[in-house]
Amino acid sequence: METRRIVAAVVTVVFGWSMAMTAMGHAAALVTLAPVLGLTVQQVVQALRPPTAPASGHRVVPVPDAEDGAP
Repeated sequence: METRRIVAAVVTVVFGWSMAMTAMGHAAALVTLAPVLGLTVQQVVQALRPPTAPASGHRVVPVPDAEDGAP
């Protein structure tokens, strides 16, 4: 649950900053920084996500059906 709070806090700060910049009349700066803000949020979310389970590394060779060898 703590991870969700951190993500929510980061997203709130980033978008709050964006709204404050817009309210102060710095829309041009916001437009140029929008991709950076989006990337920042994406990287924070990705970093805080739990890693996926690793694959076993065991490869299975496909076995042909009985019909494959029939004439």
